[in-house]
Amino acid sequence: MAAELDFSPPEIPEPTFMENVLRYGLFFGAIFQLICVLAIILPVSKSHKADSDSFEPKNSEPVKKPKATAAQISKKPKKETKKKR
Repeated sequence: MAAELDFSPPEIPEPTFMENVLRYGLFFGAIFQLICVLAIILPVSKSHKADSDSFEPKNSEPVKKPKATAAQISKKPKKETKKKR
């Protein structure tokens, strides 16, 4: 009965090209996600913040344009046509 048992490792086929691409693509994606999460968690260096302070602050109020041009466009003279009888 002991002679009937086969303890040899199962035959595993060689991975195909697409399986290799998928495997390494998943590793690359996982590393990219870790880098992105670390970029969010770790603080930004102080030299970058000092450079941005040297620029002039922008006004938060937008410049309002006069609405006279819109009023002139809407008041076009109507074309007069002769009535047909």
